[in-house]
Amino acid sequence: MIKRVTCLAGGIGAAKFLQGLVRILPQENITIIVNTGDDIELYGLHISPDPDILMYTLAGIVNEEKGWGIQSDTFNCLNMFQKYGLETWFKLGDKDLATHIYRTQLLKNGFSLGEVTQKLCKSLGLKVNILPMTNGKIAPQILTNFGKMHFEEYLVKRGAKDKVLDVIFEGAESAHPTPGVIESIQDASGIIVCPSNPIVSIGPILAVKKIREALKETTAKVVAISPIVGGGTIKGPADKLMRGLGLKVSAYSVALLYRDLLDVFILDEVDTVEKEKIERLGMKAIAANTIMRSLEDKVELARLALDALDPTAY
Repeated sequence: MIKRVTCLAGGIGAAKFLQGLVRILPQENITIIVNTGDDIELYGLHISPDPDILMYTLAGIVNEEKGWGIQSDTFNCLNMFQKYGLETWFKLGDKDLATHIYRTQLLKNGFSLGEVTQKLCKSLGLKVNILPMTNGKIAPQILTNFGKMHFEEYLVKRGAKDKVLDVIFEGAESAHPTPGVIESIQDASGIIVCPSNPIVSIGPILAVKKIREALKETTAKVVAISPIVGGGTIKGPADKLMRGLGLKVSAYSVALLYRDLLDVFILDEVDTVEKEKIERLGMKAIAANTIMRSLEDKVELARLALDALDPTAY
C-alpha cells in the first residue's frame, strides 16, 4: 500500500504532475524534495524559482498560461525599477515580489531556507511537505561560448541561445541535505522523480552526495517520468543542455542518467521504440501518454506512477 510518497521535483513539469498527484493522495502524505539550484539574488532579494512554482501551482494561484508567477499579477514595481535604470530581465510581478521580500526578511532573521519554505507553504494553505534540497547553496553554472553564467541568466536573460559547453554544480561538494530530506527517502513507500529537466532541475538534487546515496540505498521503489518526448522538450532548455553535454536528446538518455537509482521508467508512447533499450539498463519501462494537457491527463499520469510503485495500491 502506497502511503507516503517522496518526489524529486524541478519547476513547471513537476508542478503539473503534482497537481494530479494531490488529487489522489492526501497532501500530508506527500513530501517534495525541490531543486534550489535556480535560486538567485536580485535587487537584494533571495528568489527561489522552483519552490515558488510548486507552491503557487498547488495553491491554485499560478499563472497557468506561463506556468510560473502569480495569476493576474501586475508589474508596477518592475516598471519603476526600469525608470531607475535597473536591469529588469527577470520578470517579477508585484505579488511575486511579496514572496521574495518575505523570504529574504526571514532569512536575515536567522531562519533556514527549509524553515522559510515551510512558513510560506503554511501561509498559502498547503499541507504538502516541500523541502529545499539543501539549506546551503548549489549554483549550476552554464559554461557557454559566451562565457560562464548562472542558469537563470543563460535561460531568461540570454534566452538559452548560447552554445552549451558544460554544466558545473558549484557548491555541490560541500552541500548537505535539508533536515528531513534523507528521512523522507528512507521512510517513503515509494519515490517519484518528476518530469523535470534532468540536468539543471534533478541534476542539482542528485549532486548532493547524501541524497544520491540515500536513493541508492532505499528499499522503496523509485519511478521516474521522462521530460523528453519524441526527441524534444515540452518546455525549457533540457534539449540544449543535453546536447551540450554530449547526450542524445532522448528518453533513453534520461534513463541512462538515472540508471543507478531506478526500478521503473515511464516514457511517452511516441518513444515506445526506446522501451526495450531502456529495459536493458536494468529497469522496467512503461510507455504511456506523458503530455499533461488537462487535469485528467495529470491525474492519469500520477495514477500510473503510483501503480508502478505498487500495483496493489488501488
